[in-house]
Amino acid sequence: MTSSTEKAAQPVLLGRVSGVFGVDGWVKLFSYTEPREAILGYESCLLQQGDTWQALKWKRGKRHGKTVLAQIEGIEDRDSAEILVGADIGIWREDLPDAGSDNFYWADLEGLTVVNKDGDKLGVVAGLLATGANDVLVVKGDREILVPFVTGRYVLDVDLAAGVIRVDWEWE
Repeated sequence: MTSSTEKAAQPVLLGRVSGVFGVDGWVKLFSYTEPREAILGYESCLLQQGDTWQALKWKRGKRHGKTVLAQIEGIEDRDSAEILVGADIGIWREDLPDAGSDNFYWADLEGLTVVNKDGDKLGVVAGLLATGANDVLVVKGDREILVPFVTGRYVLDVDLAAGVIRVDWEWE
């Protein structure tokens, strides 16, 4: 499990460069934001190349079907854009807007311990899935279980400080 100190020291991932588009340096972005094009609204983005994170500035961008197209300042041709394919795009945690009282960033939920209402440990959040109807916690313990992230029904409490999510869910 990643500690909260380790999480704070790493940028929160917003997406990655998944390809190139055209000859003028446009890149395709696979965005983790909702909506997809919201990635373009972050002014203090970072681009990871190897072990190094560098500041990046969007020149322009737009949604294009299921992907997002963008031009990054300083990237003017296809050859320069191709070098960026596979690079992660992130933001420092302190630059994220407040999620609000009943909303959570997926990055904050990953690694939390999941216990049922009786206090039995079910496992640790390994990831989340977007299903359309609601998000789903992927919990890995003795076996993998999927718990709908529906607050008040299945998710009873999320305590980020304690690192625990309490759920109304039993082994089947």
